[in-house]
Amino acid sequence: MELAIIGLGRMGGNMARRLVQRGHRVVGYSRTRATVEEYLPYQIVPAYTPEEVVQALPPPRILWFMYPAGAPTESAIFQFAEKLSAGDLIVNGANSYYRDSMRYGEQLQARGIHFADVGVSGGVWGLENGYGLMVGGSPEVVARLEPILRDLAPAPDSGWVHVGPVGAGHYAKMIHNGIEYGIMQAYAEGFELLRRKAEFGIDLARVAEAWCHGTVIRSWLLELIAGFLKEDSQMAEVAPFVADSGEGRWTAQEAIELGCPAPVITHALHERFRSQDSEGFQYRFLAQLRKAFGGHAIKKQSE
Repeated sequence: MELAIIGLGRMGGNMARRLVQRGHRVVGYSRTRATVEEYLPYQIVPAYTPEEVVQALPPPRILWFMYPAGAPTESAIFQFAEKLSAGDLIVNGANSYYRDSMRYGEQLQARGIHFADVGVSGGVWGLENGYGLMVGGSPEVVARLEPILRDLAPAPDSGWVHVGPVGAGHYAKMIHNGIEYGIMQAYAEGFELLRRKAEFGIDLARVAEAWCHGTVIRSWLLELIAGFLKEDSQMAEVAPFVADSGEGRWTAQEAIELGCPAPVITHALHERFRSQDSEGFQYRFLAQLRKAFGGHAIKKQSE
């Protein structure tokens, strides 16, 4: 297959490398020339302008976008669409909101350009282990992409799924990431309980490693936990700030719209908000209120 990867960041760049390793011809484009040139040793065909991308591919073309979700992705998709022809195919691999991808698909269809949305999971490990792929689009479009999907996935016949029409791929990825929030929060709370039982002197790294084998809570995330705890079980240099990139919020919002209870995912999202609150106003507020009704002492900042 021949395609372009638009956006050579950590995910896009490694996806391009994996496809080249499996015999595909990949044109690579990024917003900076220096980023493109980083991938020249991996046999990526360089393109430094949108025009060069289009010229480097025979029609009907496939352009796979791996920009950050939101404005960067939307701007890039429609910038390139101006230069494409009817029958070309745009794939949105960003962590976009599914309703945005549905809108992109409708607008591109009016131009005769096909569209698919693909939720991509696997992070920095995907180059070696493959990517989990959740695909939204028509059966004809997915069939066209299948050789690429089979080679990006961990195995040709596993790890990728055609979820449904345009929007379904990113909807599935949104829910996937919401579940991820909940799993991560449960692990964090459990290991905090182990750590606080000081009289037992529990070795967190050894417990994590043991749990990776045979237990019902074993997982790849637990393997990652065992790895970083072995290196630094106290994590004293790590700031207690956990970002939320959007998918957890969208999942919680969807639960409200559907009237579907999702308390674990929602709680995990709120815990991330809590970590981002450098002012701690709510807790100072509660301390002051306890003093007001019960005369409870307040701990000063310097104490």
